[in-house]
Amino acid sequence: MRLNGYRTYHRIERVHFGPGSVAMVPGEVERLGARRVFMIVSRTLDRSSDVVRDLRNALGARYADSFDTMPAHTPRDGVVEAAARARAVGADLVLTVGGGTVMDAGQLLRLCIEHDVTSPDQLDAYRTVARPDGTRHLPDYAAPRMPQIAVATTLSAGEFNPILGCTDTRRGVKDIYTHPGLAAQVVVLDAAVTRHTPQRLWLSTGIRALDHAVETICSPKVDDYSMGPAIHAVRLLVANLPRTRDDPSDLEARHRCMMAAWLSADHNMAFVPMGASHGVGHMLGGALGVPHGETSCVMLPATLRFNAAHCPEAQDLVSSLMGRPGVPAWQAVRDFVAELGLPTTMEEIGVARAHVGQIAAASMQSHYVLNNPRRIRSEAEVVELLSLAFAGA
Repeated sequence: MRLNGYRTYHRIERVHFGPGSVAMVPGEVERLGARRVFMIVSRTLDRSSDVVRDLRNALGARYADSFDTMPAHTPRDGVVEAAARARAVGADLVLTVGGGTVMDAGQLLRLCIEHDVTSPDQLDAYRTVARPDGTRHLPDYAAPRMPQIAVATTLSAGEFNPILGCTDTRRGVKDIYTHPGLAAQVVVLDAAVTRHTPQRLWLSTGIRALDHAVETICSPKVDDYSMGPAIHAVRLLVANLPRTRDDPSDLEARHRCMMAAWLSADHNMAFVPMGASHGVGHMLGGALGVPHGETSCVMLPATLRFNAAHCPEAQDLVSSLMGRPGVPAWQAVRDFVAELGLPTTMEEIGVARAHVGQIAAASMQSHYVLNNPRRIRSEAEVVELLSLAFAGA
C-alpha cells in the first residue's frame, strides 16, 4: 500500500442525492447564474419517459437546446457536433442526463467551448498519452469555465470523475482526457430517475462500479484514503444489486447502489490507477463498441485471475467482501456476475477471437494496462489475459 502521495480536489461543489433530488436542478442552474442551458441527454430518457421533458419545462426560459444523439463511447465527431450546437445557441451551462457516454460528452464539450475546438483533430492536443514505463503525459491547459450539472441514470460513476473517455474512431482507440476542472460542478443522484434505465444496462454498470472498487483495492498504488470507500462500495453493491434485479422498483436498493458507485469512483480513479480490466475494457469499447458495463463483466474476473499471484492479500479481501471467503476472487466475482444474468465470456459480448490482435495492440496504449498489478509490457501478455476472458476466467 502506498504511504506517500497527494490529492488534487476537483471542482464538484454539491452532490444532491435521494429520490426526488432531480427537483434541485433549476435552483442549481439559477445559483450558477446560467441563462442558456444546453442539455445532452440519453435518447431513451428523452423519447420514452417524461424526465427530460419535465426538466425542460422546469428550466423555462433558461432552456436553450437539447442533443440526444450522442453515439455510444463518445466519439470525437459527436462531441464536436454537440459543441457546435451549444455555441450556436449561446450556451453557458451544460446539463447532462444519462450514463457514462452522456457525462463524458458534457465534460469534453466544455473543453471544446473553452478552447475553440471545432474539428476532431484538434482534440489530440488535450488527450492523455501513456508512456511505455506506465507514466502519462498530461497536457497543461486552462480548465473550462462553463459549468456542468450531471444527473446520473446508471452506475458508471462518470459524473464524479475529472477523467473521461472519448473515442478516436479512425484509430479505433478510446483516449483518456483528464483535468481537475473537467469534473461537473453539481451531481444529482436520484434513484427515481433510474427506473427508466434498461435493466441490463443498470446491472452491468453496477459491475462497472464493482470494477472501480476492486481495481482500487488491488492496485499497488492504493492508499488508506481510497481503500475505505472502495471496501464499502463492494459491500453495498453485493447487498443491493441483487435486490434491484429481483425488484427494479426498490428505490432504497437503487439508491444504495448509486451511493456505492459514488464511493467507488469519487477521488479514487484520479489518484489510484485502475488496472487491465479498465484498460482493455476501454479498447473493447472504442474499437468494437462493447458497452463498458459489459466489458467489466467479462474482464474483471479474467484480470483478477491473471493478477492473482501479484496481489494475494487484496484478492483475499475482495473474496471476503463478496461473501465468499476462501474462494478465489476471480471466481467470486464471476459467479456474482452470472447470478445477475450478465455475460461472463467474450463471445457473449460479441467479441471474436479474430479481434484479439487488434485489442492487444490498442491496449498497449492504455495507462491503466501499463499500471496493472502484474506488469504488462507486451502484446503477448495482453493476449494471455484475453484468453482467460474468452474462457470465462
